[in-house]
Amino acid sequence: MLITVTEQAKRAQAVTPALQACAAGKRSQILSDLGRTLLARQADIMAINLAEVKEQASLGLADALLDRLTLNAARIASMVEGVQQIAAAADIIGETIESWQRPNGLLVRKVRVPLGVIGVIYEARPNVTVDAAALCLKSGNAVLLRGSRMAARTNAYLVSIIAETLTRHGLPSDLVQMVQDGSHQSVLEMAQARGLLDLIVPRGGAELIRTVIESATVPVLETGVGNCHLYIDKSAPVEMALSLFLNGKCSRPGVCNAVETILLHQAWAEKHFLRLARELQVAGVALRLCPELQVRVPGSTLADTHDWSSEFLDLTVAIKQVASVDEAIAHIKRYGTRHSEAIVSLDDASVSRFFAGVDAACLYHNASTRFSDGYALGLGAEIGISTQKLHARGPTGILGLTTYKYLISGTGQTR
Repeated sequence: MLITVTEQAKRAQAVTPALQACAAGKRSQILSDLGRTLLARQADIMAINLAEVKEQASLGLADALLDRLTLNAARIASMVEGVQQIAAAADIIGETIESWQRPNGLLVRKVRVPLGVIGVIYEARPNVTVDAAALCLKSGNAVLLRGSRMAARTNAYLVSIIAETLTRHGLPSDLVQMVQDGSHQSVLEMAQARGLLDLIVPRGGAELIRTVIESATVPVLETGVGNCHLYIDKSAPVEMALSLFLNGKCSRPGVCNAVETILLHQAWAEKHFLRLARELQVAGVALRLCPELQVRVPGSTLADTHDWSSEFLDLTVAIKQVASVDEAIAHIKRYGTRHSEAIVSLDDASVSRFFAGVDAACLYHNASTRFSDGYALGLGAEIGISTQKLHARGPTGILGLTTYKYLISGTGQTR
């Protein structure tokens, strides 16, 4: 018989104090042990995962989703290194953020504390299972994980490794649970488990995120769809620009920090667009071009409004010519998703204008949007990349899984 989401959340609530009572050093020890155990079980993890990947491939799953589903040796090594980074990070639970004394003698301290029980709903990526569990354990939170059916066996095996590790260190395995109900109803139950879950983190496509946001009574950390732009300014070095757009588009086209639209200053486009187009076509990228550029590439496809607003998640890119950095900013404002945006330029004024004018969680100057990742930015991992403005923004690590409370000490003061 399946355990309900409500029952699992209650179990998580019941055991959270045991984690929060741990010394910081013990939480780090648990994560270090987890990293070693994952490496020791690497062959088993890959075998289970490979079977699921083959199964989904036979069902016609898109290449981008197959890529997200896959755990190879390099990705497991990266996952383990992320766990070790989290283990080595400074412990912030219980720290005094600030303190002050009132004229009447009251001492006020603002102290960092865990959120409580986190719910993570995600699609395809089994690495999220480990990333989310490690971040929650380090920050003193229990977690309910609701992965997708296509990675069910991989996720279950990873959670069993985490459970064994917790038990070895004398902590209850209910601190990290995989939601047993794989139906759509379990997503709604988690989103509406007010009083049982303290935060919901949806990680996946636009439809999943929209469903959670529109139905939730639990606070949501909105992780965003990534319609990311690369603006190539008129002063952009050609080789740097070519390298950045090839990396941003082609290194992993199925992830949210991949470039989906390239904006070209017209002066740069006049000289270098045809080379850019050739480089992309050689790499297998399909082009969706604005009218000014489409006439220069016979047989190419004219972009429409849908293309400018699309997160393609494959080897397709939309390219538009613009007259200025201000036109690029206006385009991003209209079509961007406040995820990650980049400018390639040697002009300090253009860079300052771009950074001031673009509203996104991560802005890059002469660097790839593919760095929008907790591991790449030194956070160990992220629970998600938040595109909202309240509580946490951008790659959200340990800090984003905490809140604070005020501790006030007196000597008998009354008001």
